Amino acid sequence: MDDINVLHHRCLLNLRRRVRDIGDGRPAQERYMRLQKDGDTLSYQGNSEEVGCYVAGRPLSKGNCYFEVTIVDTGVRGTIGVGLVPKFYRLDHQPGWLPYSVAYHADNGKLYNGTGIGKQFGPKCARGDRIGCGIHSENIEAGITTVFFTKNGKEVGSVEVPVSAEGLFPAVGMHSMGEEVKVDLQAEWFLEEDDSMMMVDSHEDDWGRLYDVRVNGTLLEYVGKGKSIMDVGLAQARQPLTTRCHYYEVEIVDAGEKCYIALGLARRDYPKNRHPGWSRGSVAYHADDGKIFHGSGVGDAFGPRCFKGDIMGCGIMFPRDYILDGEGDTDDWDRLDIRPGHASVQNVLYLNDEAEEEEGEDGEEAGEQEQEGRKVTVFFTRNGKLMGRREMVVPPGGLYPTVGMLSSGEKVKVDLHPLSG
Repeated sequence: MDDINVLHHRCLLNLRRRVRDIGDGRPAQERYMRLQKDGDTLSYQGNSEEVGCYVAGRPLSKGNCYFEVTIVDTGVRGTIGVGLVPKFYRLDHQPGWLPYSVAYHADNGKLYNGTGIGKQFGPKCARGDRIGCGIHSENIEAGITTVFFTKNGKEVGSVEVPVSAEGLFPAVGMHSMGEEVKVDLQAEWFLEEDDSMMMVDSHEDDWGRLYDVRVNGTLLEYVGKGKSIMDVGLAQARQPLTTRCHYYEVEIVDAGEKCYIALGLARRDYPKNRHPGWSRGSVAYHADDGKIFHGSGVGDAFGPRCFKGDIMGCGIMFPRDYILDGEGDTDDWDRLDIRPGHASVQNVLYLNDEAEEEEGEDGEEAGEQEQEGRKVTVFFTRNGKLMGRREMVVPPGGLYPTVGMLSSGEKVKVDLHPLSG
């Protein structure tokens, strides 16, 4: 009987200890190696040959079934893994490499499910992207659960994994110098039925190219370093302006440190590290100094500076006989061809009177335009008022709405179709 009483007493002590650890508000015992932790920020501290890994102190549960990791810096290789592991997972291995662990890896978009050989799973992830991981908790007590992963709030995919008695713990692995992430263990996951989440997802496809810019619905946020002119963040729309959609607007939500925000139009293959307007095939109105840049790094005085709350607009005045082959066909940009035509195109623009004045130009100048490419008039507005215009040759494929940003904290709200509806 004495042995039974001793065993019973030990069981009670263990139970009380576990309840105390969970319920007395003390932080859970998280573990990490070759990483530096500063608040919710983790940074790699190894020599790029050894893995560093972080394991949270508490497993995911029915009440807390999701977490997110934001990539602050991809470092040398961007070898960042996000997933779930057992409590005493080895800290010298990436999550997903060992049994009973699973992870989505940023550098190659592969899923690692208990093995060092990954399977193609989703897109690669870069600086500014948010990788989320969660569980569908309804069957977790059955010893197996469905783990799903997200990128920037949109579900990438899911997989069924076994669950140990201790549960599955959030984990982050890193493997090269300069890698840094922010971990949000209290993040919330909204089901697809949530209208606001569906709205956020629906706008990601509006953009064909994104560099150091994060999309959140109609909001664009600069996530670059902002330390030199080579750190330009660029967002270029998927579709060029056409006679059907010839104008767009940008509202400055946050001017950031310097308000190095520019909106304009650029060719499709525009350099990713150049503000719109700085290189050939582009023109842009810059908010910080009110200048217009037209294919040159030297700007001309154009309009007033713009600040938080201002709405900057950019559009094209098309000639009346202008035809853009493939207009409305968004799936085959390369075959877009610009040519003059005889069909009458009605432009619902603010500058009809000025357009009529230009019709009186002699035919000799028009012939020169034919040889060097079809010209259009690009105009800019500020808070609904015309600031000015520039004549520009349209490159093959058209002119794409392009927004540039270059200082920390900058955020803009973009409306690519302000004249519709």
